[in-house]
Amino acid sequence: MTAFRFTGPRVGDRGRSPDTGVSPALRPRLFAVAGAALALAACAQQSAATVAPQAPGFWWGLLHGFIFPFAFIGSLFDPKIAVYAVPNSGTWYDFGFFVGVIILGGGGARGARR
Repeated sequence: MTAFRFTGPRVGDRGRSPDTGVSPALRPRLFAVAGAALALAACAQQSAATVAPQAPGFWWGLLHGFIFPFAFIGSLFDPKIAVYAVPNSGTWYDFGFFVGVIILGGGGARGARR
């Protein structure tokens, strides 16, 4: 039965890149959509009313960054365990969490040595 056999052009024959499979004409549109999504995500912020004076700050963020892998595994089995404290103090908590994850993960130095 040749009626159901695909006889269309190959990926490289339709103007697509053989490496990525994305048309060079489509790339600017994809970057525009990704940029718009990032710009929209940048507008998100935590409500100031939810931040209490005793909300976790930099040091708790650092600790939570260190224990992230263990908290993530625990969160798979127990819904009471969270990997990220909400509400938190905002930027300083985020920075501490980021630093904790980077230090524990070795940062980019491990990948750069290879």
